Amino acid sequence: MANVCVITGGGSGMGLEAAKFMPKDKIIVISGRTMSKLEKGVEELKALGYTAYAKTCDTSSRESVKELVAFAAELGEVKNVINSAGVSPAMKGTQEGILRINALGTVYINQEFSKVMNAGSVIVDVSSNSAYILPSMIIPKKAYALAETDEELFLKKLIKRSNLAKGEYQRKGFAYSLSKNFVVWYAKKCAFEYGKKGIRVVSLSPGLIATDMGNLEKEDGGMLIPFSAEERMGKPEELGFALATVADERNGYLAGVDVLCDGGSTNGIKEFKKKK
Repeated sequence: MANVCVITGGGSGMGLEAAKFMPKDKIIVISGRTMSKLEKGVEELKALGYTAYAKTCDTSSRESVKELVAFAAELGEVKNVINSAGVSPAMKGTQEGILRINALGTVYINQEFSKVMNAGSVIVDVSSNSAYILPSMIIPKKAYALAETDEELFLKKLIKRSNLAKGEYQRKGFAYSLSKNFVVWYAKKCAFEYGKKGIRVVSLSPGLIATDMGNLEKEDGGMLIPFSAEERMGKPEELGFALATVADERNGYLAGVDVLCDGGSTNGIKEFKKKK
């Protein structure tokens, strides 16, 4: 049976780049909301010698995720899942929309794919270095478990906390940081839960990357660039390689942690380039 790699948010950016670093003996399934973008991605992958398919999916809908799981499972054994679908504050949407896609979407992907995955498989959840920005005292971590038991209360609590910020963009930015902090936490939780089945789960947190989404955020998030070790944005292909490496089955002991791949900007802000 063929091995299948599923990449959400795989129509462009770091998701598509990750696909290009996967072994060519795997069947690649890229998903996203826009079929035309996915079809272009499939064309690129096929030109490189991959067997690739496109499947639309709205990760904020559990039913849509179930359809993606069924599609992938029909092609072979799902061996790798890279969940890079997400939205940022600069994109159109609301605090609730950000939380539904970034946070609850991660719950749906992990829960539904883990049902069809076997020992030796891996799930990589993409977070962000924004997960590290908020002071721990204002993160409502006690509410995180509600994502699996009471979604509406989970959303209500996180939206209420993000409303402490002043200004629409700032409130969406707060919700974004909370959603990505949740992803880091949830990937760790799943690592210990799914580890009993031999499924490895890890998260990866990029910094500011020169993708369409990253360029939208550059006006506000660009302040992080001087704090990085090389004082630049990351390249999509660099993050693609990092994701593919983390998702590789041979990296079997990398689980229950977050891989911070942000050019050092988080540590730069906290210590090495801290303003005096």
